[in-house]
Amino acid sequence: MDISVVVPLYNEEESIPELFGWIERVMQNNGFSYEVIFISDGSTDRSWPIIEELHQRSSHVKGIKFRRNYGKSPALYCGFAEAQGDVVITMDADLQDSPDEIPELYRMITEDGYDLVSGYKQKRYDPLSKTLPTKLFNATARKVSGIKNLHDFNCGLKAYRREVVKNIEVYGEMHRYIPYLAKNAGFEKIGEKVVQHQARKYGESKFMGWNRFVNGYLDLLTLWFLSTFGKKPMHVFGFIGTIVFFVGFLAAFIIGVDKLWCLTNHIPQRLVTDSPYFYISLTMMMIGTQLFLAGFLGDLVSRSSASRNDYQIEEELGCGK
Repeated sequence: MDISVVVPLYNEEESIPELFGWIERVMQNNGFSYEVIFISDGSTDRSWPIIEELHQRSSHVKGIKFRRNYGKSPALYCGFAEAQGDVVITMDADLQDSPDEIPELYRMITEDGYDLVSGYKQKRYDPLSKTLPTKLFNATARKVSGIKNLHDFNCGLKAYRREVVKNIEVYGEMHRYIPYLAKNAGFEKIGEKVVQHQARKYGESKFMGWNRFVNGYLDLLTLWFLSTFGKKPMHVFGFIGTIVFFVGFLAAFIIGVDKLWCLTNHIPQRLVTDSPYFYISLTMMMIGTQLFLAGFLGDLVSRSSASRNDYQIEEELGCGK
């Protein structure tokens, strides 16, 4: 199979038929073998019945229905697991991503040799409350990830070699950082393509700009820490704990030496326990010890949870074939 199109969605009943018809025309005009995997992320409208109707009409349509709303990352995770195409394309269901971009994205993966190609919506039709946080977010993501050539990390329109989606784990809200996850997995040929951004035709955006920016920033810090220290927590906690313990121990030692010197020279001196520096040094030693133990325990306990990607799927259409 040439292409798998993975479409996560939440309450997009108006746009689903139009989107599939558009994808279908593009695929037929270019002679691609393909599948379209719709993931209904706990939709409460008629999204799932419409996907069922499309599945009955076309063997190219597959569907996954979550019992409740989990988020975009879980939807992509399940879609990636099901995808069979040599090239996997992701796009949003709101018709803001154009299926006409698919042939060129496919060519960049298969002919230019990219592992991942991310869309770049140079001209956006979103309100300022969404575009301004997006610009700040992308600037921070470029700096932290080291992927300097991407202007739009969070663009829903992306293309991947199949090996990429099978070797990365998208969880929580990490869909924003799929290029970073791919880079950490060893897929470093990451490109960008300017794509057309269309105004939303139906409904309203499911994401608020500033809230997304704050959550994205926190996720970026998490991903940076896990990618840098996830498999070696002792390197950070142990190092900081050792420094803090050593400073506290040195301070306590100086207090003790000063007390002995005063006693030896018969100089009146208050009790060691009357000095606030004594308690500060003890506190530092205790904190240092706790940090060291945290690093040690972190090396013993795997950060991966067996149920991290355990989602309640109510129904599937055409999957597992």
